[in-house]
Amino acid sequence: MEKETEGLLNENEFINTTKRRRQLLPGWIKFFTWVFMLFGVLAPISIIVGLTGNTFDLSLYGLETNYPLSLMGILISSLFLFKGFTAFSLWMEKDSATDLAKIDSYIGLVICVLVMIVYPFFDNHEGFSLNFRFEILLLYFFLKKINNIEYTWAKLKVS
Repeated sequence: MEKETEGLLNENEFINTTKRRRQLLPGWIKFFTWVFMLFGVLAPISIIVGLTGNTFDLSLYGLETNYPLSLMGILISSLFLFKGFTAFSLWMEKDSATDLAKIDSYIGLVICVLVMIVYPFFDNHEGFSLNFRFEILLLYFFLKKINNIEYTWAKLKVS
């Protein structure tokens, strides 16, 4: 009888000491995970709105459009879809989630830098103006955090 309860206690200890991958993510990343999962769902809706001939405001990383079926609209919608897929992978603790998150942040960093440095030369509405994109800081800290947890993420099993 004593051995049965001892085995039961060991099983409970194992259950209590297992850690979920999701617990590795800080609160601000969990918040943005939900935001981008929502935007990932809205991206196809923007395309449907565009098919009906209506406009839909889209903006990400300084790229903006009112026409979802334009080249810029499809690019922004595709970025939101990828960000939504990445967020879903992080939330569902997928093995490839950290790789997707790193790809997502690198794409975002490149686009932000291009929008800050190259885009002002082609935007003739107001003349040349250099704008700092706040998103670049969030992307940097996101990438840094993902790099820090990547090893632990790979070692933890999904419970």
